Amino acid sequence: MGQAPWNELLSVVDGRPVLQGSVHPMPNLLELSAEGVLSAFRESQSRDFARVVDEVEQMDSPLNRLFAELRARVPANNPFHDLPLFHQGALRRLFFDLHEHVMSHPVWRHPFFVRIFEGRFDLPQAMAFAVQYFNQIKNTRQCVALAVGRFHGLMPMPYGPLNERVSELTQIILAQLVADEYGVGSHELADYPALDGIMMARTHIRMYRQLFDGLGVPAEGQDAAMLQGVADNVLTQRLLAASPAFSPLEALASVGLGMEWGVPEFFSLLLGGLVRFAWKNALPLTPTHLEVFIAHVRYDVIHAVAVMLGTTLHMERDGDIEAVKGACNTLMAGRYGMMTELYCHVFGEPCPALAEIGLEPRYALRDRRIADELIRARRSIDPSRVAGGEAYAEKRDLPFVFAC
Repeated sequence: MGQAPWNELLSVVDGRPVLQGSVHPMPNLLELSAEGVLSAFRESQSRDFARVVDEVEQMDSPLNRLFAELRARVPANNPFHDLPLFHQGALRRLFFDLHEHVMSHPVWRHPFFVRIFEGRFDLPQAMAFAVQYFNQIKNTRQCVALAVGRFHGLMPMPYGPLNERVSELTQIILAQLVADEYGVGSHELADYPALDGIMMARTHIRMYRQLFDGLGVPAEGQDAAMLQGVADNVLTQRLLAASPAFSPLEALASVGLGMEWGVPEFFSLLLGGLVRFAWKNALPLTPTHLEVFIAHVRYDVIHAVAVMLGTTLHMERDGDIEAVKGACNTLMAGRYGMMTELYCHVFGEPCPALAEIGLEPRYALRDRRIADELIRARRSIDPSRVAGGEAYAEKRDLPFVFAC
């Protein structure tokens, strides 16, 4: 008897699907509900961050020494000493407050993710999703690169002689995210790739095209014009990261907390759904085909913790916590709008918008900066790259919910 086409992804034990350890850290993923997956990631991320907090607070740990050396360079009245990093329990409280806020948003329970995870789709629908979500994948990484440029030697900060060092540490954290996205990191001259190695780097885009191979999407069908909801999300992410209308702290929060914390969870739902579909329909998907999802589940946990730590370096005044939550709310609203349009496009069925689901007031936007910025940005696009692009450029409807 030949091997099952999905045997590299899972094994069946007493009729139960058990994922291979190289595919996902939760071998019982397919036995969980979507809500159970979300709960598991909330718990694991809390444990991961608690470990980092313990390291920061542990005397003579590398992180403790790093921050202690910086503190020693400024007098006691420097606001650097007031950061949550240096007050017992403050960093932990800040994390749990922000983490609960982000992970309780309804976007991580979006009907699209739930339906895919439960395997309620067919192959043409999987192909339609893959093609349209590719437009999101192709653009997200640029937002992190844009955010790096918000931190520089001339930016105003209150730390005096530490200003440039804090800016540099933030750049390093974001630059590592960019390197992971583009697959071009190197630290030694001997490791530096040749030009062909750079041009053929294992970027997330290249990984994603492996998914097309597994689903049978031909090369000429892989690059389609964006749905308008996808375009809105791409523009929203870019505006938060780069527009002067938003502060560097808001940019950092958008590409960090708002973008990284939920990714391992909803990519697990997408990965689990595709594995389930392959198992039930004898589709010969392999870990290579699904590498883009597998990699995001593993790497983005590290990314989430790193960016949270970097964000605390810039939370030095009253109102900063609310600014961070507002940036995350904006980003998550844009993603919800994108997933709603994807649902309608892929399944040919209506899906309630964010404004129609009874959104908690804490997730409503407190100002209309993004409204003005997004309407303006729509007019700057190449209309051929968006479905109904000419009408989209003049569109004034928005995917956000604003506080009264």
